[in-house]
Amino acid sequence: MDLTGELLIAMPGIGDPRFEHSLILLCSHEDDGAMGLIVNKPATGVDLSNLLEQLEITPRSAEDAALPVRFGGPVETQRGFVLHSPEYESNVSSLQVSDIFSMTATVDVLEDIAMGRGPTQVLVMLGYAGWGPGQLESEIASNGWLTAPATPEVVFEQEDTTKWEAALRSLGVDPLTLSTSAGRA
Repeated sequence: MDLTGELLIAMPGIGDPRFEHSLILLCSHEDDGAMGLIVNKPATGVDLSNLLEQLEITPRSAEDAALPVRFGGPVETQRGFVLHSPEYESNVSSLQVSDIFSMTATVDVLEDIAMGRGPTQVLVMLGYAGWGPGQLESEIASNGWLTAPATPEVVFEQEDTTKWEAALRSLGVDPLTLSTSAGRA
C-alpha cells in the first residue's frame, strides 16, 4: 500500500494531542516508513516574515512575507518545509509528491516566495510527521487515521479550521457521527 499524495485524517481518540483533528498530506510512503506534513495547524508565534528575517532574506514587499507558518509535525520542528503547487520547481531540489503537489525543503523556495516568484499555491511549515516501517499501517488498522484523496481545494483553499471536516465530508463522513472507540466485526 502506497499512500503518497493522500490525506491522513486523524480520528477522534487518536491519543496524541499533537495530532488531534490533524489533516496530513503524505509526502512519502515507502516500506522503510512515511513522512507527511500537517496542513491545518498554525505554528504558534511565527509567520513567514519572522522566518525570512532569521534567514536574512529581505522580501520584495510586506505582502510577499505575509504568509502564516504551520506546525508541520513534531519531528525536526526547526526545519522548514514548503508544500506547493507543482508548477514551481526549486533550482536545488523539489520532491514531486503527486501530479498536484510538490514539496521543497531548501531555502531557495523561501527566497523565491519573498521575491514574488514562488509557487502559486503554498503552505509553509516547521517540522514534519514521520513513521517508521509498518508504524503508519498499524495506526491505520487501529482506527487512528482515515485516508482520503488529497485535493488542492482542501489543502490550499480551505481555512485551517475547516480542512479536517472538509476532508471527512469528501468521504461522505459527517464528523458528528465519529466515535472515539473502534470496533471489530
